[in-house]
Amino acid sequence: MSTPVVSAGILAPRPAWRGLLWFAPLTVLWIAVIYWQPVIASSGFQTTAHQLVAQVLIALGLWLGLERTDLTPGQRQATWLAIMIPHTLWFAVIWSAAIHGVFRLSASPPPLPFLPMAIFLPVIVGAPLLLLSKRVGKVLDAMPLAWLVALQFYRVFGGWAIAAWLHGAMATVDALPAGTGDVLTGLLAVPAAIAVASGTAQGRTAAIAWNMFGLADFAVAVTLGIITAPGRFQLIAPDMPGLNAGIYPYVLTPAFVVPGSILLHALSLRQLFRRRAG
Repeated sequence: MSTPVVSAGILAPRPAWRGLLWFAPLTVLWIAVIYWQPVIASSGFQTTAHQLVAQVLIALGLWLGLERTDLTPGQRQATWLAIMIPHTLWFAVIWSAAIHGVFRLSASPPPLPFLPMAIFLPVIVGAPLLLLSKRVGKVLDAMPLAWLVALQFYRVFGGWAIAAWLHGAMATVDALPAGTGDVLTGLLAVPAAIAVASGTAQGRTAAIAWNMFGLADFAVAVTLGIITAPGRFQLIAPDMPGLNAGIYPYVLTPAFVVPGSILLHALSLRQLFRRRAG
């Protein structure tokens, strides 16, 4: 199965693509490094590092966005805490569960499907809260459109799957669609953010198309993960023994990065459509 085709609507103004001249070679270099030293990916260093940086940027961006609103200082602080405390606890619980092997997959599934719950439950609970909140809407109206787009540059680190495939440690059916889709989403975040920052209708269309592409990448990756993993839902037996997605650190991608990134896409789309409506 191939990765989703990039829509023509994602094409950004020519100057926006110049960012790829820097970031694309660096991404290729990073994949080469983790291919040369696979211990970097298996140690969990890259996932931990880029997610810690992402959490700091989310906390900082949220506070800066709140400062642009007409909310009182007390309301800003309460809103920031109401979002960041659950988000930080979620982050900590998933990390702890992953380290202690809660998400391990096997031919005999556990009584509760912990990994599917980790993927879908935060989206089912979090999306309505974030998309219907009037206060979150105020923050999105005050926040630059490019912030939520550029933040997901971290998706290029999904290139670890491509490196694992090159080593023969991950089946083609899993590695190439998921790894390639993530790398493309991360790289395209750069021109999409630059384009939407221009304030043009074309830039906004590019950002919407980028969000849809990023969500389609997850739809493909999660579906393939479910139907190729050992257990009751397995429909495809990979052509080689693959990395067990339930083992730390690899499980952090489906258990935390995927639902967190889906929520960021949802917020970005809400922001883009609110701004167009305004």
